[in-house]
Amino acid sequence: MPAVIEARGLTKRYGHVTALDGLDLDVPSAQVLGLLGPNGAGKTTAVRILTTLLRPDAGRATVAGVDVLEQPEEVRRRIGLSGQYAAVDETLTGYENLEMIGRLYRLGRRRARARASELLERFSLTDAAGRPVKTYSGGMRRRLDLAGSLVAEPSVLFLDEPTTGLDPRSRVTMWEVIRELVDRGTTLLLTTQYLEEADRLADEIVVIDHGRAIARGDADALKAEVGGERIEVVVRDTDRIGEVGGILETVALGQVVVGGQGNQLTAPVAGGPDTLMRVLRELDAAGLELLDVGLRRPTLDDVFLALTGQPTDDAAEPGGGAATEEVGP
Repeated sequence: MPAVIEARGLTKRYGHVTALDGLDLDVPSAQVLGLLGPNGAGKTTAVRILTTLLRPDAGRATVAGVDVLEQPEEVRRRIGLSGQYAAVDETLTGYENLEMIGRLYRLGRRRARARASELLERFSLTDAAGRPVKTYSGGMRRRLDLAGSLVAEPSVLFLDEPTTGLDPRSRVTMWEVIRELVDRGTTLLLTTQYLEEADRLADEIVVIDHGRAIARGDADALKAEVGGERIEVVVRDTDRIGEVGGILETVALGQVVVGGQGNQLTAPVAGGPDTLMRVLRELDAAGLELLDVGLRRPTLDDVFLALTGQPTDDAAEPGGGAATEEVGP
């Protein structure tokens, strides 16, 4: 499938600091690419280049078949963008913000007003539509900003950590909106710190660190690369835990570990469901009563930590202070 978003060799430096170091990206039509990486890895720099807000020092990129360097105005007509921080006019009402965006996109007065009303309802902001945005909470401003990126119903959408600051209910609503857009044909590049978000939404994930892509694939493929499947068994009768351990040792790739209240055993394994079924048959044949048993696979958190050496909540930039994505001015 041809790429709607394509980047080759994107490079950006700020003095002696390299924000992007030859980054390649491809996003097919109606697909979601999740861009993951520690703070300062270059995610926002990549988004700014692809949305024409920043020029690369080297490399090229096209969005919807349009070169971002040669025809930036044409690119802007085809995209929607929501950055890390809400870009709304605090003196206007929520309704006026969205209507203004529609007028700037030349939707016409009637369509701009209709679109504003649709999005205010979709993001549960109808009751606050007539209030100045300066009276909104941080989460409400974020939702309004996200609504603004959708006013023109763009075919290509860039969302830079779109659900940061949202409560769980609003985050789920945003996920639903994103899925609906993609189902209708929108192509999306998404940066996020929430690995559950990437796991749920992204068709493909690219992990970047120090401006380079260090891994790519769908969530299952990345988890498989890291490995680390394990079988966990919780027994009812702790006096028989030794028997369970003996069965697990026949399939374990390493040490069988006792945990929990002394009634839980964990064994690293390979073979997935086939290995689990073998263990279950042997446990059943031995007449062992279990409270729980399951095959536990690595999470995207495990992948992220293994690839970057940093946990996902490591938000502090060098030198302290609030987390920011940019490494340059």
